[in-house]
Amino acid sequence: MTEARRRRRGADRAAARKAVALDQQLPAVERKIPTYELFSDESLELALKNAEILLQEVGLDLVNCHRAANAFKTAGQTVTVIEESTGSGAKDQTIHNVRFDKGWCREMMKTLPGAFTQYARNKDRSVPIGGNRTVFAPVYGPPFVMDMEGGRRYGTMADFEDIVKLTYMSPALHHSGGTVCEPVDVPVNKRHLDMIYAHLKYSDKPIMGSVTAPERAQDTVDMLKIVFGADFVHNNACSTSLINLNSPLALDDTMMGALEVYSENHQAVITSPFLISGAMAPVSAMGVMTQALAELFSSMAYTQLIRPGAPAIFGTFAASMSMQSGAPTFGTPEPNHIIYGMAQLARKIGLPFRSGGSLCASKSPDAQAAYETANSLNATVMAGANFVLHAAGWLEGGLVSSKEKLVMDADQLAMLQKFGQGPDLTEDGQAMDAFREVGPRGHYLGAAHTQRHMKTAFYDSKLLDYRPYETWAEDGSPDTYTLANRKMRQMLNDYEAPAIDPAIDEALKDFVDKKKASMPDASF
Repeated sequence: MTEARRRRRGADRAAARKAVALDQQLPAVERKIPTYELFSDESLELALKNAEILLQEVGLDLVNCHRAANAFKTAGQTVTVIEESTGSGAKDQTIHNVRFDKGWCREMMKTLPGAFTQYARNKDRSVPIGGNRTVFAPVYGPPFVMDMEGGRRYGTMADFEDIVKLTYMSPALHHSGGTVCEPVDVPVNKRHLDMIYAHLKYSDKPIMGSVTAPERAQDTVDMLKIVFGADFVHNNACSTSLINLNSPLALDDTMMGALEVYSENHQAVITSPFLISGAMAPVSAMGVMTQALAELFSSMAYTQLIRPGAPAIFGTFAASMSMQSGAPTFGTPEPNHIIYGMAQLARKIGLPFRSGGSLCASKSPDAQAAYETANSLNATVMAGANFVLHAAGWLEGGLVSSKEKLVMDADQLAMLQKFGQGPDLTEDGQAMDAFREVGPRGHYLGAAHTQRHMKTAFYDSKLLDYRPYETWAEDGSPDTYTLANRKMRQMLNDYEAPAIDPAIDEALKDFVDKKKASMPDASF
């Protein structure tokens, strides 16, 4: 074979791999299995009752949230200034406490949509949020990245782009996500522009927006308008962004400012208490659920004060903690109890639910990571979560985005998607024709029923090793970390960016360049 022919055949194989990867993109999971109902209806009603008492008697603090304080006061709620400091070189700070009338938040929440569509740049990649659907999104927020070659290190924009590309190439990840790692080689006040551009350029899946300052949220909206058109953005969710509430029982100006921008522009927000039991919440499941409800009710009611009908997701992030070290722990029974309970409450109220993910505390993609991730993901799916952030790539309690673990997790997500479809109970699934064909003492390998289903009957991992020992040993006895590294490198080698209108791409780059030029670099 000539060298030119070898190169041509290699190019043909690479093109075929790319086509397969993109053609096999999976839609949002349509769950055909029942959710697991851990809590009785009486228990749920107790949590709802206690949350109302908490809102009435203790309330929430608003830290420098002047607009929110005025809005709640105008709406007839009890707003009191409990701290005010000015001058002396210190940052001005005003803290308002808000106490809510019984049932007021729930009444305001009635205009929240029970389900909505988040649109993607490629409309075929748009995802439904709510109902019996589950959307998987990658890891979010770590300052560090890890891969086999580079080890654990601070993330860069190149790492960020790699993770966006890997997510795009992973069929079971339905969403491109948001801050898949922090690119510390770009100034803090400018990196959101590069991150949003990377999602829009290197993927055509749905995206999350910036929440680190209200003006950065506005930049996200403005970039979405370039892609989708201003009128479309004004009336449709083209982003879903994470608003982490400042537990316990506080809302801060950074998160609330971003929430205001997105809600004004009809962009979806995930209002999500960040709850580590024993630190930011009580140690008991019912205590955590009560606090989470109070925080969710107040923040979700506020979205509707800003714009009735603006979409929002009922979120919860739950973790336990080591009472020896104080470090958060994952994949343990207690947070899973909370996920099940909060999912039931979200369904009872009629709102989309976010929780769970590939959560683990392990420092490497090892057995601990696998056990904890499996425990977390299984509970997430069985609870019926609608939006799953951190579904792939999470390591070290959320401090690290691991490229290899993203590949491992994405493989398991595809398996869970197959599980969620439930068993085939149709006439064909009953396999009576196979019994009649094979009869006693036969075998089913050559049966027509087996042949019809041989490619689809069982989940076929694209990562795990099912080879005989001898073949595996001849290949160097690779462990799963090594196999994931090989696949990750192959995926990046095979990556091709999805098509984008050159005029839109140029407009996005021009927007980013002008915004960066308009301000000096800053580290905050």
